[in-house]
Amino acid sequence: MIDTPTALRAAFTDAGVTGRMHALDIESGAELDVCGDEVVCTASIHKLPLLVTLHERAAAGDLDLTEQIDCPPLGRSAGPTGLAAMLDVARLSLRDLAYLMMAVSDNAAADLLLDRVGLAAVNRTAADLGLTRTVATHSFGAMMASVKEDAGAGGAQALADPHVIARLRALDPAWANRSTPRELTRLLASIWRDTACTPENGAAIRRLMALQVWPHRLASGFPFDDVHVAGKTGSLPTLRGEVGVVEYPDGGRYAVAVFTRTLSTAAIVPAADAVIGTAARIAVDALREQAAVPERSRRSGK
Repeated sequence: MIDTPTALRAAFTDAGVTGRMHALDIESGAELDVCGDEVVCTASIHKLPLLVTLHERAAAGDLDLTEQIDCPPLGRSAGPTGLAAMLDVARLSLRDLAYLMMAVSDNAAADLLLDRVGLAAVNRTAADLGLTRTVATHSFGAMMASVKEDAGAGGAQALADPHVIARLRALDPAWANRSTPRELTRLLASIWRDTACTPENGAAIRRLMALQVWPHRLASGFPFDDVHVAGKTGSLPTLRGEVGVVEYPDGGRYAVAVFTRTLSTAAIVPAADAVIGTAARIAVDALREQAAVPERSRRSGK
């Protein structure tokens, strides 16, 4: 019988990626991982610690989530979605900016929120939750600007060159926003247990994560109407990841963090996206089976 870590490594190999992951049964604390303590670049996944910080500040009375923010087009952080892709002046509440940040990974919305709470506050939140290796070093606009700068005169086309990819600071955990898969599942568990924020604010965070529009990574492993997936993706050249919680109708809740890297520099690699869902399903199925064994033994009187 193949053990689960071996099955996970095989899934990553078959997809042509290297993988780093951690999965946690939120109820029992049982866990599975492949290099789960390795530091990874979080890319847009670091919008989740920012969201938690925003809601902590709201719970403390330091800000009002209905506060309106002017969003002029000049100086907006770059990105392909949301305000980052819009051309005209907008005015939105903090909580609606948070929706855009999480649902479509809007960099401009995220940086407006980051300006409001501060980078230091995001790092304090992580530290207060015991996430000592979860560190924000720059804004999302700075991340995108670094990719453009490091690509050089060749622009986006240069990102097809592995030598250019190798010099991207955004892919260097020593420079970039970073965490580990294990710390990210710990963060997710604290959100679902309402220990990261008040229950009201925790529910708001969970709602936003459930509104993410991308179904091609984590959610692809759980194509069932009665299984609920809430997550946040992150992407950079050759890097794809997602963290999220999978909830079953029997009450089972599983926090999962999966990151992949490809040798291919292609912008579209469906197998590298799909294996995030495959790996999550392998891990969650194993955790559910593990939980079922003592239950079956109890019922049989053993």
